[in-house]
Amino acid sequence: MMIISRTPRGKHALRPQWPRIYSIRPSRGLASSLNIQFESDVQDSFTRRSKFWIPTGGITATENEDAHAKLIRAGYLRQSHAGIFHMLPLGQKVQEKLEKLIDKYMLQLGASKVSLSSISSQALWQQTNRLEGYGPELFRLTDRKDVPLLLAPTHEEEITTLVSKTIKSYKSLPLRLYQIGRKYRDEIRPRQGVLRSREFLMKDLYTFDYSIQSALSTYEQVRAAYSRLFDELKLPYLVAEASSGDIGGDLSHEYHLPTSIGEDNVISCNSCDYVANEELAATRLSLLEETLPDTNSGDVLAANVWRGISKDRSTLINVWYPASFSDDSINTYAIKSVLPELDASLNDPIPFWSSVPNSAKLSEPRRHLHLVNIVDYRLGSPFANALKTNSSSGVLLPSDTNIDLDTITSEYITSSTDGEPLNTLRICDGDSCPRCASGKLKVQKAIELGHTFHLGTRYSNPLDAHVQVPSNLIEGQAASNRTGDMTTVPMQMGCHGIGVSRIIGAVADHLADEKGLNWPRAIAPFEVVVVSGKGLDTDGIIVSEYLANSPGPRPLDLLLDDRPESLPWKMRDADLVGYPVIVILGKGWSSDRLCEVQCRRLSSVSHVLLEDLPMYIHQLLSQL
Repeated sequence: MMIISRTPRGKHALRPQWPRIYSIRPSRGLASSLNIQFESDVQDSFTRRSKFWIPTGGITATENEDAHAKLIRAGYLRQSHAGIFHMLPLGQKVQEKLEKLIDKYMLQLGASKVSLSSISSQALWQQTNRLEGYGPELFRLTDRKDVPLLLAPTHEEEITTLVSKTIKSYKSLPLRLYQIGRKYRDEIRPRQGVLRSREFLMKDLYTFDYSIQSALSTYEQVRAAYSRLFDELKLPYLVAEASSGDIGGDLSHEYHLPTSIGEDNVISCNSCDYVANEELAATRLSLLEETLPDTNSGDVLAANVWRGISKDRSTLINVWYPASFSDDSINTYAIKSVLPELDASLNDPIPFWSSVPNSAKLSEPRRHLHLVNIVDYRLGSPFANALKTNSSSGVLLPSDTNIDLDTITSEYITSSTDGEPLNTLRICDGDSCPRCASGKLKVQKAIELGHTFHLGTRYSNPLDAHVQVPSNLIEGQAASNRTGDMTTVPMQMGCHGIGVSRIIGAVADHLADEKGLNWPRAIAPFEVVVVSGKGLDTDGIIVSEYLANSPGPRPLDLLLDDRPESLPWKMRDADLVGYPVIVILGKGWSSDRLCEVQCRRLSSVSHVLLEDLPMYIHQLLSQL
């Protein structure tokens, strides 16, 4: 039985009821009693800081230093070019542990690991109509024979082609293949370090089934594995219903880490399990007469207008909404749901509202311009009617445009594609949940860590990835090319990604404090660091060897800081790097043979006898 007693400085000491076994400084005799070989030619069971390159020092902390700056100052990575980074040994250890964790859960799914080339063919992407869809974000190149190639941001085309050439029978399915590899995206504005970079590391799992039912079962298995993975990281993640975007398919979920620096908005209910990203989220709309009765008058001056333009620059877009809101309230996802051609990337589309193209190469007036007026439901039908019958060019067009209203066609959109009231404004805190009667919605900034997609036949059809299946196994599904009792069908696919380098940046941001970084045990570069004071170098070696070889749930991944620096300097460095547990051999060790054990994430500082140290460290790590 252990007794925890408080020391005069308010810290805790674990003091057993049996007497201490050490009354003198550890020596070769003590090492022998602990079954530790002290000869210099014996391989250490731990890592020495002097033999592990961590380039800390020389970089001064700045005011309001973010987690990315801490990763650089702590020696995890260095920037080589804009949006491109080198992983240093410390960062590589974090990355390798994260990859090992992912391997563990992919193995549970029965997935086999592959390594696909980073170079793909533009012709292959043209077959799936994605080449132009990705636009300027694709890194494009040609070889010496002028064959157009690209650096792949994702590998659906390549994996589907590989499988289509290999698998022909349903008996070879389900098939689950994954890779962890480098991806490339020519970001126009790389930012926040490894969170939004041009070269990044991702895990992609690709699944192949012969029926929709089997594919949906696989999808749920992957979702369960993702939840177990993020649970082991002990992160407060959110699973949100999501849109499939450029990847394709009609079922997807995103895995988000809430953080103030997040680029995404995740909406969740405080009463039920409703969680969705901003692109897909909805709210239960209030009755019109209960919202803004003063705008339901038909007076066009009672409304504001947000202007946009289509990607091909032929459609001008007005979005009318109540004057009590601002342009910042406009939900461009809602606009794209009724007008997919909207170019939401422009900060100022007004220069394109001209009868002459915004290009020096084209001087002829543009013809066949189209004007779309989208009316928010809060303004009511009287407003929409007044807009149709009484508006002039001074209302429908910007004041400095040279467009003649009589030369363009007009269209009015007053409801969503399914006929429901059209809400053009962003969801706000306190809006009503669309799924339950009493819940209120909360909007959180978040970073996307992973994404699951059910692709269906989005890639298997154009790339001819088909298998033969007995007709009785695909009853109710469309089939073709019947031969006897066999039917040829396209494979049902899934794509499931995890941003490896993004998780590193997100976790660093989520757990960092004013002293430095912090890591979950699962991906910490080292679980424990032993820091010894002046004249205690031999003691540090013996304690490190004792901990590294002590029995426990699993061996400790331990670093000994054996550099000839002062104890306070090494302590500051340990805090910056973010080791989960720090063991200090200082005054307490010299006087009372007590190891000081610090765990910053748990706000814990304790003094522990050496024989009790392994068990105590494992107890701390089990909470991290």
